[in-house]
Amino acid sequence: MVFDYLNNFNIRMKKIGYYSLIFRNSIMKNNWKKYGFDEYDEQENLIFTVLLYIMEQSLKEEVCTLDNITDFIDEINDLYYKKNLSYEEEKSLTEFIINTIICNDGDVRYYKGFNYATGIYEEINVSYLITKIIDIDGVRRVTYSLTDDGYNMLLGTLEIEENLRISIHEMIFKLHLEKAEYSKAADDIKNIFNMFRIRVQKMEEDIQRIRENPLNYSNSDYEKITKGNLALMKESKEKYKLHREVVEERIQEFLHKEINLSELTKEENENLNNLQCIKRYLNKTIDEDQRILKKHFELKEIYAKELENISKMSIIKRFSLSNEIYEKVLGDIKKIENIEVFLRPLFKNHIPKIYNINKALQYQNPIRKNKEEKDLEVLEFSDEDVEKEKEKRQLERLEKYKTVINIILENVKVTNKLYLSDLNELIVRDEYIKLKLIPTVEIFREVIIEFLKVREIDINSLLEERKSNTEMGEMDFQLNKAVIEVIEQNKELSNIKRIYASKALDKEDLIIKSVINELGETKNFICSEVYFKIN
Repeated sequence: MVFDYLNNFNIRMKKIGYYSLIFRNSIMKNNWKKYGFDEYDEQENLIFTVLLYIMEQSLKEEVCTLDNITDFIDEINDLYYKKNLSYEEEKSLTEFIINTIICNDGDVRYYKGFNYATGIYEEINVSYLITKIIDIDGVRRVTYSLTDDGYNMLLGTLEIEENLRISIHEMIFKLHLEKAEYSKAADDIKNIFNMFRIRVQKMEEDIQRIRENPLNYSNSDYEKITKGNLALMKESKEKYKLHREVVEERIQEFLHKEINLSELTKEENENLNNLQCIKRYLNKTIDEDQRILKKHFELKEIYAKELENISKMSIIKRFSLSNEIYEKVLGDIKKIENIEVFLRPLFKNHIPKIYNINKALQYQNPIRKNKEEKDLEVLEFSDEDVEKEKEKRQLERLEKYKTVINIILENVKVTNKLYLSDLNELIVRDEYIKLKLIPTVEIFREVIIEFLKVREIDINSLLEERKSNTEMGEMDFQLNKAVIEVIEQNKELSNIKRIYASKALDKEDLIIKSVINELGETKNFICSEVYFKIN
């Protein structure tokens, strides 16, 4: 298996090491108790409070000695922690935090991160503070400031808004693409795709929460997700389409060079593979962008509908018909004179007067006796039965997609190229092939559109990608996945390496006659000429 997601694992572990080393060093020390900090939470909060003070002083380029830090701890303790400490004890606490916890008593500190590329642990040096000797009023003093590791650790504790984080990754991706650092650009676009997918899943969870109980979903949650969606979707699709055009141009440059020189160098091959990977993930990212748009409007619609239902429920006044009407009329029969006050609202709305002629012509079953009705068996359908039936229909639909793809590839394989008009001539002669190739207009159209969107399918790349990704059993139609499954099931197609599809602009549109749509209607439809090729 290929574990691409474990690339640069040692770099990830360095970021984890920032926190792990400081917590490990703090937990092992018992000196905290004599200063009244018995809880781990208190200890860790104080450490990072001190580090933030040092960062502030570093950014302002101001002096930060032990005395300055002691004064800060004294003020913080009086305002918030309320520990009964003298100034000398606070000074001792400052020296303990700085010298023992953060600086590890001057010893060099290492964290081991496993490198899956080499298969060994690498020692990663982590240092939070740097010291400098300065002269203050003729006295030599030590001042502290943050190292790069210290800045990275503290800046990493502040969460950035998701849409801003995606924008930052997109800028980094664009920079790596411009510098032709394709391996880094491939990692960047994978991260962007993952963030898009996570956002879709978050919106699906929010929709489920609203359906379960809209009162548990606050206005701030709704405002945050919708504003984030609008900021994310603004020009994002066009950006990634432009990136895809750039990537396609560079792929064509490599392919043109390969045709002319017959062989690429090892580095050029790696760049070509990375570019093809980037193109695939750009296509996936654009698809996820569309899913975000769809989920955005679905979330708005469901939230508005559920709030409206709740508001309607709040104005409905419920009462007991027996106690409020029946019993009172029995107690005083004269009150029945005003019964129209109660009945009038029932006739306020106009009842739709629709005559269904089908019901009149329908065979009328005789009314059974009560005894026979008691013998009838009651069928109950659980949610599980409904889900199973829904899943069954989705699987049947996926099989129809695969059958369409199989027929196209089998016919392309005969001459390595094929026009859609060739298939049209075939289905005119063979009704069985027609039913398999076009089970419904909608299924056939979706397959052709997906081929035209992808344009080129590299079978070997898809197989490698599938090895490194876990199959999630998705029920939606995915062209790449369906093509791989068709080729694996049909051994005659096993030697196909690449599939190309494009519109034949020099050809006239063709008419496909007498095909069925999903409503069961038989119609003719006009279709653009499409060209298929394999090698």
